[in-house]
Amino acid sequence: MKFPKYFRWIPVLILILFVLSSCAPGNERFTAETPAGFWAGLWHGFISLVTFVISLFNDKVNIYEITNSGWPYNLGFILGIAIFYGGSGKGSRRR
Repeated sequence: MKFPKYFRWIPVLILILFVLSSCAPGNERFTAETPAGFWAGLWHGFISLVTFVISLFNDKVNIYEITNSGWPYNLGFILGIAIFYGGSGKGSRRR
């Protein structure tokens, strides 16, 4: 029995989903003494879509890290979202 070619990618996609969700915001890694900074915000922005889907089924996972360093985390989070989703440049270009 032959499987279609796209079935080969299913284990890879599941592995990627587990790797991305392991670094999701809202875990006990960040405390008041060591808050999430710019790089954590950038990463959380990149994985925001995966984190959102997981947060629908798991109450312990958040999209945004509450224990953060302030504007550096926010800047990284916004940049991560803008880079992952393509920013606003795609909609303004000519065809």
